[in-house]
Amino acid sequence: MRAYAGPAVAEFAPAKLNLALHVTGRRADGYHLLDSLVAFAAVGDRITLAPGQGITLSGPFAADLPGEGNLCLRAARLLDLRAAIGLEKVLPVASGIGGGSADAAAVLRGFARGGEALPAPGAIAALGADVPVCLAGRPTRMRGIGEVLDPVPALPALHLVLVNPGLAVATPAVFAALDHRDSPALPALPARFADAPALLDWLAATRNDLEAPARRLQPVIGTVLAALTHAGAGFARMSGSGATCFGLFASAAAAEAACARIRAAQSGWWAVATRLADAEG
Repeated sequence: MRAYAGPAVAEFAPAKLNLALHVTGRRADGYHLLDSLVAFAAVGDRITLAPGQGITLSGPFAADLPGEGNLCLRAARLLDLRAAIGLEKVLPVASGIGGGSADAAAVLRGFARGGEALPAPGAIAALGADVPVCLAGRPTRMRGIGEVLDPVPALPALHLVLVNPGLAVATPAVFAALDHRDSPALPALPARFADAPALLDWLAATRNDLEAPARRLQPVIGTVLAALTHAGAGFARMSGSGATCFGLFASAAAAEAACARIRAAQSGWWAVATRLADAEG
């Protein structure tokens, strides 16, 4: 492997949110076809890269991570690079918000900033279906098995609370529990959402098709969604294959108050108030 000789760089790895996720089919090889509106939150992990070797883990969820099999190291190996990688793990592991994929994408972005060429899209996708969209890092319509990425205009400013009940959900088990694998595609996306209510109206006509099977496997997800609604969310939904859920609020103050209320009631849950990254307004 080559030694990374570029400058020390730092990259943010934001939480990925599936605002809507329809399962539209299944390929002969077993991979499911998706149609999803993906956005990113202003909370996430942090990656540092520098000349050296190995990975240093820190942050509240560092203990939940593997060492040698870490996706950050796999991303470096994809470029045949040896470097000193730092990962501050702020997001829960295996939680439906793309933490590992976001970390791998941040490593690739960091190396690119350091002068390294990115690998071919197919090689990037081999790291994980969510890595390409996390590498894009902007609001995107993601289709196929994650390889078809269509940029969408900046979304309206939204205030969020993300909540995870402290458990991991196995994505293969959620897909295996699906009742239907042939949902219609997402409704047509407008050229621009005029404001947050327009986006909420559009979301109301969509689903996360993985939410129902995930709730059957882990009924506490329903408790999380109810807690968000009870705390004042105008809209609540599970992200990805779970178990993290998000609630949308009218203001930053409302989101902060709801987050504090949920934390007080459920001390074992992870809850954070944030906003959409790269949003208008």
